[in-house]
Amino acid sequence: MEFAIKEENGFKFIDEGEGEVLLLLHGLMGALSNWTDVVTEYTLNHQAEVKALVLTGSSGLYENAFGGSFPRRESYDFIKEKVEFTFHDPAIATKELVDEVYQIVNDRSKVIKILAMAKSAIRHNMSKDIHKIKVPVCLIWGKNDRITPPDVAIEFNELLPDSELYWVDECGHAPMMEQPEKFNVYLKQFLDKHKE
Repeated sequence: MEFAIKEENGFKFIDEGEGEVLLLLHGLMGALSNWTDVVTEYTLNHQAEVKALVLTGSSGLYENAFGGSFPRRESYDFIKEKVEFTFHDPAIATKELVDEVYQIVNDRSKVIKILAMAKSAIRHNMSKDIHKIKVPVCLIWGKNDRITPPDVAIEFNELLPDSELYWVDECGHAPMMEQPEKFNVYLKQFLDKHKE
């Protein structure tokens, strides 16, 4: 399904449908096609505006995106290997997806922003503040996530006062891409439960 991409104030986004807003944010090496992270700092500071939060493969407690090293930007094979590492089934890392990530890490202005965000994620560990998030939180996690492993999901679940943890088997860091049917079942179940 193709969506019209809008651009405003330097941000690209898709704005579809009517009714209450379901805001989906992608992660550090992501794009509109593969959001993987939700910014918990917004929820923490604006809880009156947030009914519920869904996290999947989220950073904030632990991060292992490139194994502690900055990617060798010029090496397509290195980028391909790291994109494949994201998934339980490396075949999910299509040439189009690898090309997209390769372009991101080879764009100087984007690399500067990525480095700043990565350093911020490491510096601003959420473990001391996460208990303040009182809205219901749905954690949908790949059982085979090697970037933010299952232990991270368990820790999020223990630290968040009102959270539900759903496991997706045979799935890595991006359940919404690798197992979208299961992801959508869990997401709908959670959102239906917290509609009112």
